Amino acid sequence: MASRHNFRKLEIWKLGISLSKDIYTITATFPKSETYGLTNQLQRAAVSIPSNISEGTARGTDKHFIQFLEAALGSAYEIESQLIIALEIEYISKEQFKELEKQIHKLQSMIAKFIDNLK
Repeated sequence: MASRHNFRKLEIWKLGISLSKDIYTITATFPKSETYGLTNQLQRAAVSIPSNISEGTARGTDKHFIQFLEAALGSAYEIESQLIIALEIEYISKEQFKELEKQIHKLQSMIAKFIDNLK
Protein backbone atom coordinates (compact mmCIF):
# COMPACT_ATOMS: atom_id res chain seq x y z
CA MET A 1 0.00 0.00 0.00
CA ALA A 2 1.23 3.48 -0.81
CA SER A 3 2.09 5.84 1.93
CA ARG A 4 -0.09 8.88 1.39
CA HIS A 5 1.84 11.96 0.40
CA ASN A 6 0.73 15.54 0.78
CA PHE A 7 1.50 16.84 -2.70
CA ARG A 8 1.79 20.42 -1.44
CA LYS A 9 4.80 19.38 0.65
CA LEU A 10 6.60 17.54 -2.16
CA GLU A 11 9.55 19.47 -3.56
CA ILE A 12 8.91 18.01 -7.04
CA TRP A 13 5.38 19.44 -6.99
CA LYS A 14 6.67 22.87 -5.87
CA LEU A 15 9.27 22.87 -8.65
CA GLY A 16 6.58 21.84 -11.14
CA ILE A 17 4.46 24.82 -10.10
CA SER A 18 7.45 27.14 -10.43
CA LEU A 19 8.31 25.77 -13.87
CA SER A 20 4.69 26.17 -14.98
CA LYS A 21 4.72 29.84 -13.98
CA ASP A 22 7.98 30.37 -15.87
CA ILE A 23 6.60 28.63 -18.97
CA TYR A 24 3.48 30.83 -18.91
CA THR A 25 5.67 33.93 -18.58
CA ILE A 26 7.94 32.95 -21.45
CA THR A 27 5.15 31.83 -23.78
CA ALA A 28 3.37 35.16 -23.28
CA THR A 29 6.11 36.59 -25.53
CA PHE A 30 5.54 34.07 -28.34
CA PRO A 31 3.85 35.24 -31.55
CA LYS A 32 0.03 35.15 -31.58
CA SER A 33 0.26 32.63 -34.42
CA GLU A 34 1.60 30.11 -31.88
CA THR A 35 -1.41 30.38 -29.55
CA TYR A 36 -2.69 26.95 -30.59
CA GLY A 37 0.73 25.55 -31.44
CA LEU A 38 3.91 25.68 -29.43
CA THR A 39 2.48 28.02 -26.78
CA ASN A 40 -0.39 25.65 -26.03
CA GLN A 41 1.84 22.57 -26.11
CA LEU A 42 4.35 24.04 -23.66
CA GLN A 43 1.68 25.28 -21.29
CA ARG A 44 -0.20 21.98 -21.27
CA ALA A 45 2.98 19.96 -20.71
CA ALA A 46 4.07 22.29 -17.90
CA VAL A 47 0.73 22.15 -16.10
CA SER A 48 0.63 18.36 -16.44
CA ILE A 49 3.74 17.95 -14.27
CA PRO A 50 2.32 19.21 -10.95
CA SER A 51 -1.13 17.95 -11.93
CA ASN A 52 0.08 14.36 -12.38
CA ILE A 53 2.10 14.54 -9.17
CA SER A 54 -0.90 15.73 -7.17
CA GLU A 55 -3.28 13.24 -8.79
CA GLY A 56 -0.82 10.42 -8.15
CA THR A 57 -0.76 11.16 -4.43
CA ALA A 58 -4.42 10.13 -4.27
CA ARG A 59 -3.74 6.66 -5.64
CA GLY A 60 -3.89 3.67 -3.36
CA THR A 61 -0.58 2.03 -4.18
CA ASP A 62 2.96 3.10 -4.94
CA LYS A 63 2.66 1.25 -8.26
CA HIS A 64 -0.18 3.54 -9.32
CA PHE A 65 1.54 6.62 -7.94
CA ILE A 66 4.64 5.74 -9.97
CA GLN A 67 2.56 5.71 -13.17
CA PHE A 68 1.56 9.32 -12.54
CA LEU A 69 5.13 10.28 -11.67
CA GLU A 70 6.29 8.70 -14.92
CA ALA A 71 3.72 10.78 -16.82
CA ALA A 72 5.05 13.89 -15.07
CA LEU A 73 8.59 12.90 -16.02
CA GLY A 74 7.53 12.39 -19.62
CA SER A 75 6.04 15.88 -19.67
CA ALA A 76 9.32 17.31 -18.39
CA TYR A 77 11.15 15.71 -21.31
CA GLU A 78 8.47 16.95 -23.69
CA ILE A 79 9.03 20.51 -22.45
CA GLU A 80 12.76 20.16 -22.97
CA SER A 81 12.22 19.22 -26.63
CA GLN A 82 9.72 22.01 -27.16
CA LEU A 83 12.10 24.56 -25.66
CA ILE A 84 14.83 23.39 -28.03
CA ILE A 85 12.43 24.12 -30.88
CA ALA A 86 11.59 27.52 -29.39
CA LEU A 87 15.31 28.29 -29.20
CA GLU A 88 15.95 27.11 -32.77
CA ILE A 89 13.18 29.31 -34.18
CA GLU A 90 14.35 32.19 -31.98
CA TYR A 91 11.28 32.55 -29.79
CA ILE A 92 13.55 32.43 -26.74
CA SER A 93 17.12 33.52 -26.14
CA LYS A 94 20.00 31.22 -25.28
CA GLU A 95 19.99 32.66 -21.76
CA GLN A 96 16.28 31.95 -21.30
CA PHE A 97 16.78 28.45 -22.64
CA LYS A 98 19.72 27.73 -20.32
CA GLU A 99 17.79 28.88 -17.24
CA LEU A 100 14.73 26.79 -18.10
CA GLU A 101 16.90 23.83 -19.09
CA LYS A 102 18.58 23.95 -15.69
CA GLN A 103 15.19 23.87 -13.94
CA ILE A 104 13.94 21.03 -16.12
CA HIS A 105 17.04 18.89 -15.61
CA LYS A 106 16.79 19.36 -11.85
CA LEU A 107 13.11 18.40 -11.92
CA GLN A 108 13.73 15.39 -14.18
CA SER A 109 16.43 14.14 -11.83
CA MET A 110 14.33 14.65 -8.72
CA ILE A 111 11.28 12.89 -10.18
CA ALA A 112 13.42 9.96 -11.35
CA LYS A 113 14.98 9.61 -7.88
CA PHE A 114 11.57 9.81 -6.23
CA ILE A 115 10.32 7.03 -8.51
CA ASP A 116 13.37 4.91 -7.65
CA ASN A 117 12.73 5.43 -3.94
CA LEU A 118 9.14 4.23 -4.31
CA LYS A 119 10.13 1.05 -6.14
